[in-house]
Amino acid sequence: MATPKPDEMAAGLQRFGLERDRMRAALASRAGISATDMDALEHLEADGPLTQRQLGDRLSLTSGAITMLVDRLEKAGWVRRRAHPSDRRYVLVELSEQALARTPAGLGAYHAEIRMIASKVPAEHREAIRSFLQAAASAASLAAGELSR
Repeated sequence: MATPKPDEMAAGLQRFGLERDRMRAALASRAGISATDMDALEHLEADGPLTQRQLGDRLSLTSGAITMLVDRLEKAGWVRRRAHPSDRRYVLVELSEQALARTPAGLGAYHAEIRMIASKVPAEHREAIRSFLQAAASAASLAAGELSR
């Protein structure tokens, strides 16, 4: 097997991103929420409770728009608000117990498949892949910040 060229790796990452976006759109549609709502839920799943401001920054939403988004998700039972443990000026937004319990079956199968694929990566290659993915995520984060200005 030939070693992939950097352009082939970049193209593979782009293809993964496009297919994952397509899967997420189908997941949002099945859940009856918007793609932005799905983004919010994914940030909360990945990072745990966030303030509305932190969540708004990650989604590039104004304070008014993030308040409406959180109101909508709270009303639908996806998230809940709770007092910040160390700063009374802030409220944290977190996934609700109901949200954690109603994960669509297809998403669980996808996560299981990703774990299975990852388990097949030889141990000596895992650090390089982890490093590549972290650097790609950092580049995307940087670009999002630049584009949001």
